[in-house]
Amino acid sequence: MERHRKKTGLGGWLFLVLVLAAYGVTAAIDAEAANKALHFFAKVMGSVVPALVIVFFLLLAADLLFQPKWIRRNLGREAGIRAWLLAAVGGVLASGPVYAWYALVSELRDKGMDGSIAAVFLYSRAVKLPLIPLMIHYFGATYTLVLFLYLIAFSIVNGVLMAKLEDSTAL
Repeated sequence: MERHRKKTGLGGWLFLVLVLAAYGVTAAIDAEAANKALHFFAKVMGSVVPALVIVFFLLLAADLLFQPKWIRRNLGREAGIRAWLLAAVGGVLASGPVYAWYALVSELRDKGMDGSIAAVFLYSRAVKLPLIPLMIHYFGATYTLVLFLYLIAFSIVNGVLMAKLEDSTAL
């Protein structure tokens, strides 16, 4: 399925101006509320910026290391079971917030990664390796293993459904 970049317009700038105007009106009416909002914004940015820096470097690495031909061959529709397994294992090993991975997956999709493989990757992120020992402690090894297998199996089911959905919309 051919992907097209969306058009860039003035919407983002308009939103920024509206947000700044809202802050300005709030500051004029209630300076203390505006100060609290600004401190909250700074706190949120302090937690988001490190993830964005990591995403930037991951995008840079993906752009330099992964050529479209390699991505189509290893993560494209014709890659076969290897791509599905690579996506499932990569999703399990991926850590951090999911929004940090959206940009990288989008970049890989632009270079030829199949949407079903992206779905498998994003869904299999539900398996959190650092939490497995805690889960075993609270729920037992059998429950944890069954849940792990269900999550991986449903990531594959999710990928199959996404492939069928993409095929039906391509007509």
